[in-house]
Amino acid sequence: MYWSHSCFALCWIVWAALRLRAEGKYAQKLFNDLFEDYSNALRPVEDTDKVLNVTLQITLSQIKDMDERNQILTAYLWIRQIWYDAYLKWDRDQYDGLDSIRIPSDLVWRPDIVLYNKADDESSEPVNTNVVLRYDGLITWDAPAITKSSCVVDVSYFPFDDQQCNLTFGSWTYNGNQVDIFNALDSGDLSDFIEDVEWEIHGMPAVKNVITYGCCSEPYPDITFTLILKRKSSFYIVNLLIPCVLISFLAPLSFYLPAASGEKVSLGVTVLLAMTVFQLMVAEIMPPSENVPLIGKYYIATMALITASTALTIMVMNIHFCGAEAKPVPQWARIVILKYMSKILLVYDVGESCTNPCHSKERGHQRKDYGKLPELYQKGPRNRNNGIAQKKETNKLLNNDLGIQGENPKEADNYCARYTALTRNIEYIAKCLKDHRSNNAKGIEWKKVAKVIDRFFMWIFFIMVFAMSILIMAKA
Repeated sequence: MYWSHSCFALCWIVWAALRLRAEGKYAQKLFNDLFEDYSNALRPVEDTDKVLNVTLQITLSQIKDMDERNQILTAYLWIRQIWYDAYLKWDRDQYDGLDSIRIPSDLVWRPDIVLYNKADDESSEPVNTNVVLRYDGLITWDAPAITKSSCVVDVSYFPFDDQQCNLTFGSWTYNGNQVDIFNALDSGDLSDFIEDVEWEIHGMPAVKNVITYGCCSEPYPDITFTLILKRKSSFYIVNLLIPCVLISFLAPLSFYLPAASGEKVSLGVTVLLAMTVFQLMVAEIMPPSENVPLIGKYYIATMALITASTALTIMVMNIHFCGAEAKPVPQWARIVILKYMSKILLVYDVGESCTNPCHSKERGHQRKDYGKLPELYQKGPRNRNNGIAQKKETNKLLNNDLGIQGENPKEADNYCARYTALTRNIEYIAKCLKDHRSNNAKGIEWKKVAKVIDRFFMWIFFIMVFAMSILIMAKA
């Protein structure tokens, strides 16, 4: 049994070797017979008026690069062209049943099909690989090619954009009456596509066009493959969009900073410079087009908000630092800002709250204490009766407060003069203190007005930044 299997294997090997030798012998004979009088310079048709049909099939293997700024798509393609050569036929029986051979492509006539919208100086024609020649004259030429084609890039919705890039193939010198082109499939072949890190492929439909140019009356057919691409936006969301959103939320916080800190304007300028850096990064990627990308519009709107917030911050700081020399707060501002807006925005003085206005009670208590000061010398017309009454009141105060009952009138007059001088000094001090408090109250009112305006603008800008962020995220 073992010897029978060994003999069978040996016989099969010997037969295969003899067969290959015979095929090589017949292939060499066939090659010499076919190309003895063959010329690859002329269109291989028996009748010159007959149209030569070429079937084209494109397989997309990889997207190597999409240069948005220069609007160039670099792709790796497999190009298959199939046609019949009327002068390269043979009878299989005369060549031991040999039905096909593989020969260099430059030995046979090839259609001059090129990429019409190529965008490089170098030749993007397929590599000179072998062709498969069948006994009935059918030639199949599969060749890889790296093509650079022009692509009109629309960046209006960057980084959530879709792009459509055309790859147009056609004969460069032959018209449609000489060489006609047909689609092998309704679309490009994507079965061997290598997934790209930046782009998703949503299809590659193919359309045949027949165009008549102004220079010639003959029709010129071509096949246009439309590559439908959708950008993967995760990279740009993480590196460009989210940092911008976070930085933009810092702009309203400049209104929350105390004016006395001196950092309100510095924060606004710092945020504006950060947004400018991101804007320059986007400008380096995008082509110089009239269509401003979506993220660029967001940056511009955010920069405008930051600029406005910085200008308003300067205005509010001027209001905050209004001193005693400023005019009093207008009545409408007292009602609208100090009375209503301060309660709505929950802005209170130090020590105040919405349920316990302690500061107002302290002011009333101080007014009550200062009201106890004696008012002995009021302005107005004086007469003798008023002088006598004031003198009696003074004597009464001296008797009650200083305890000088029983003293003689001369000593009482001395005490009265001293008490009068002391009273005038106290009245002067009280008046100065009252003026000082009045000036301070004026400055405090202006500071509260500035604080209420600050809080109002802070919420307004927070709402605007939040709305813009929601709008751009909705595009995702």
